[in-house]
Amino acid sequence: MYRWCTDEVEPHDRFDYWREVRAKGLFGVTAELERERRADFFGEFSLRQLGGASLVELKASAYTVERSASDIASAPGDAICVYQQLGSGGWFGGMRGSDFAIANGGFATSHIDLPYRTAPLGAGGFHLRILKIPVSNIPAQDKRMRELAPRTFDDPTLAPLLGTCFADLAVAGNDGCFDAASPVQASLVQVLAHLALIERGIVRPGGRRGQAALRTARLSQARRLIARHLQDPNLAPTMVADWLGISVRHLHMLFETAEKSFSQTITEERLKQSRRLIREAPERLIADIAAACGFESLATYYRVFNAAYGIAPGDFRAQVRAGH
Repeated sequence: MYRWCTDEVEPHDRFDYWREVRAKGLFGVTAELERERRADFFGEFSLRQLGGASLVELKASAYTVERSASDIASAPGDAICVYQQLGSGGWFGGMRGSDFAIANGGFATSHIDLPYRTAPLGAGGFHLRILKIPVSNIPAQDKRMRELAPRTFDDPTLAPLLGTCFADLAVAGNDGCFDAASPVQASLVQVLAHLALIERGIVRPGGRRGQAALRTARLSQARRLIARHLQDPNLAPTMVADWLGISVRHLHMLFETAEKSFSQTITEERLKQSRRLIREAPERLIADIAAACGFESLATYYRVFNAAYGIAPGDFRAQVRAGH
């Protein structure tokens, strides 16, 4: 991962450096800010290469960004971009079609070599993630990909799936796996690309690639829902299927392609969480930890813990206390 912050530059040079070296040199855009506001400018970003794509997270004071025809000619990219708005909102304009605003938590998609202008809404400045996926890395080749002017990601069924995969990609990078050829990261990048192209009408949701992307994203979303509700001893397939808006049969079909079934996934996640809790608070009662992780009884917890790790929870806690 590469990180950079304007704190590394003298205050009077910060915006000029950001504009010439970072904005134009790294991102291929033109940055503009009134001269009287430049002394207070702040900006930081991180850049990761993940699964053949580039993931940027950027925070900065408010300014205006333009990707002009001359910028595109000087630094062509031929990539699909997926933007995730994390701050107070943003405005896009200056391209084919109407201007639009993107709210906090929202997404937008575009091809990088089409002109646009953007600025944050409000005084909070920029906070966003940008995933840049080279067109050459996307199996679903279609000339329409190069015609994608910036547009919000408005499909209410696809947006949560896109958010889940974005979060999974960030986790994959944070786990210390920064190999650009990582199969996990590459798979997530492909899924994100195909979800974006489904929403833009380029990939058919019922086609092979569309179905595979939707299946992977829904499985990821199911796992996140399980992790969020582990403490509920009544967590069941009907509950998760209802949350996802699919049938129980469809839910079980999603897990048929995974290494573990629905029930095995719940048990594994509850055991992992219990181990984390024991490590974090070894003085806590084992019965409290079992209940906090959603085990229906202490006896069940002891049985599955011992079967999984070959040691009783109490003995594991003793090892933790001993520093092993």
